[in-house]
Amino acid sequence: MRIHLASLYVDDQIKALRFYTEVLGFVLKAQDPPGAGTWLTVVSADEPDGPQLLLEPESHRAIAPFKRALFDDRVPFASFEVDDVVAEYERFVALGVKFLRPPIDTGSAIIAQLDDTCGNLIQLTQER
Repeated sequence: MRIHLASLYVDDQIKALRFYTEVLGFVLKAQDPPGAGTWLTVVSADEPDGPQLLLEPESHRAIAPFKRALFDDRVPFASFEVDDVVAEYERFVALGVKFLRPPIDTGSAIIAQLDDTCGNLIQLTQER
């Protein structure tokens, strides 16, 4: 069994697509039909046939309060693995990305947490 698709609820699909592709470096996989309110997925540029991340509109009434509670409590909604958290942190800060937690060494990993501008706290992880 493998992960094929994971959902990430966003408050604005077009803004999310720009952030996840132009800033984080993901690649558009599917957009059907084009425009807002669509089936919109991105993938890692390193794994174009790998797991897809669905940038899903937060249309259900429970999603916005759920996301806000996670964000306020600094609980990341998703975690992305990177080779070098410190290098990615520096690159993203230069692009204007807001971090709620700069890189810290937890012993088993180095982590940092960023605001994806779409209501989610995203963790970057470098495994040891």
